[in-house]
Amino acid sequence: REAVRIGLPAERIVDLGFWSLLVGMIGARILFIITRWSYFREYPLEMLYVWEGGLVFYGGPIVALPFYLWYCRKHALPVWKVLDLAAVAIPIAHAFGRLGCLSSGCCHGKATGAGWGIILKSELVEPHLRGIPLHPTQIYEAASLFGLFFYLRWRRRREKFDGELALIYVIAYSIIRSVIEIFRGDSIRGFVIEAWLTTSQLISALAIVA
Repeated sequence: REAVRIGLPAERIVDLGFWSLLVGMIGARILFIITRWSYFREYPLEMLYVWEGGLVFYGGPIVALPFYLWYCRKHALPVWKVLDLAAVAIPIAHAFGRLGCLSSGCCHGKATGAGWGIILKSELVEPHLRGIPLHPTQIYEAASLFGLFFYLRWRRRREKFDGELALIYVIAYSIIRSVIEIFRGDSIRGFVIEAWLTTSQLISALAIVA
């Protein structure tokens, strides 16, 4: 509907969305494997065990973006206008994805004494954090993404140039992710500098600068 509203071919956009999602999931898995390369080097077959969890969101856009640019060029689609379209859609999809993380117990927080801490008994929770209240980082991020979605929906009829929504999304999500990483307690997400800078925080900083 949004594609039709702004004069883009709806069928092309649906196809782009489908293939970008598929390519993005592959990218998210690849980045997860990279962050745990020492483990997967010993158990290479487990790289295919996607049903056990293991996706790093940032790997999705990083791999999907070159495909997106190729697709837009091939079908003569306006790159920045389509990026704005994606920028509004991605946050709400990602928000529901984080609720899925909550259901499975991955991407969990550190221990907390706050009254809103949640207890997760999933095998995906670090062993020393099972059965104690944790920061509900999945809810923190889902709530932030829902808020970002509604803001971008409001902003879309007020944007001053093509690409404005995409730039807002990249900067806003990078800030959201960097802050929430502080409260995360799962070591599986990977560190660039142990206990100080996570992989996602580094990518967030680079995204903001870019």
